[in-house]
Amino acid sequence: MKRFCRVVALVATLLFILTGCSGGANSSQNAAPSGNTDRSNLRFVVITHGQASDPFWSVVKKGVDQGAKDMGVKVEYQAPGTFDMVAMAHLIDAAVASKPDGLVVSIPDANALSPSIQKAIAAGIPVISINSGSDVAKKLGILVHVGQTEYEAGLGGGERMASSGVKHALCINQEVGNAGLDARCKGFTDAMAKAGAKVEVLAVNLANPTESQQRIEAALRAKPDVDGLMALGPTGATPALKALQALNKGDKVKLATFDLSPDVLQAIKGGTMLFAIDQQQYLQGYLPIVLLTLYRTNLNTIANDVLMTGPGFVTKDNADKVTQLAQQGTR
Repeated sequence: MKRFCRVVALVATLLFILTGCSGGANSSQNAAPSGNTDRSNLRFVVITHGQASDPFWSVVKKGVDQGAKDMGVKVEYQAPGTFDMVAMAHLIDAAVASKPDGLVVSIPDANALSPSIQKAIAAGIPVISINSGSDVAKKLGILVHVGQTEYEAGLGGGERMASSGVKHALCINQEVGNAGLDARCKGFTDAMAKAGAKVEVLAVNLANPTESQQRIEAALRAKPDVDGLMALGPTGATPALKALQALNKGDKVKLATFDLSPDVLQAIKGGTMLFAIDQQQYLQGYLPIVLLTLYRTNLNTIANDVLMTGPGFVTKDNADKVTQLAQQGTR
C-alpha cells in the first residue's frame, strides 16, 4: 500500500508539472520549453517483447494509450509476432531510424538488444525501459527503468509459498531465456531453499496452452511429491489450473502466479490459487509516456534508477476490488 501511495503521489506530481510546461519540442534532443502547450508534434515509440493481444501486455498497451491521450502526444506500440529477440532488435533499429522523440523498450535479453538500444542513445534519443531490464538499464544509459525488480519479486513469492507449507515446487517458465522470468524463478528458488524446500524449473510453451497443460500434467504424474506450482504469468497459470483440475489435485497442490488475468482472479476468489504477484503493468505503459513528455518539454528526470511499480500481492482479501478494475482493462 505504501508503494501504491508513492506511485499515486508521483503521478499527481508529474501531471501537475505538465500543466505548467510546454510541448513545443520537436525531434531535436536539445529543444527547450516554450509557451506553446501543444504537444501533438511529439512522437514516441514503445517496443516490447509482448504482443498487445496477450492478457498481460494488453494492459500495458492500455496504459500507453491513456498516457498518449492524457499527454496529447503520438505513440506507436510495436512488438514481434512471437518472443523473438532478433525481430525485436530490428524493430528497435527501425524505430531509431525514424528519429522519434523518445523510445520505450522492454529488455528481456540484454545481450541481444543492447546494441540496438545503444544506437538509440548514441543518436540522442531518450530511452526508458519497462518490465524487464532493471539490472542493465543504468549501465546502458537509460533514463529510468519502470517496473519491478524481478529477483526480489520472486523472493517474496517464495517466502509466501514456503510459509504455506510447500516443500517441493515447480517453477513454470513460459519463456526460458527471458532474463526477467529467469530472475523470478531464481528469487523464488532461493527463498524456498532458505525455508528448506526445493524447486525445479518446468519449461512450457507460451504459444501452445494445450501442450503446456500436458507438460504440467506429465510432471505432476512423474513427481507425486510436488505440492506447489509457481507460474511466471497467466500463460502458465491457466494451463496449470487446468492440469490440477484434470488430475483432481486442486486440494493437494498449491498454486500461485505472477501477474493477473480473469482466470487468475477468479481462481484466487474461488480459493484454488493462493495469490498473484502484481507488478501493476498499467503503470509500466502509462508512466514512461508521462516521463518522456516531461523530459522533452521540461528536462525533468527521475533520481532513482528504478521506479518500482511492484511487487504487490493480490489475495482472496482484495481480489474482488482488483477484479472490478481488471474488467476495465487497467489491472
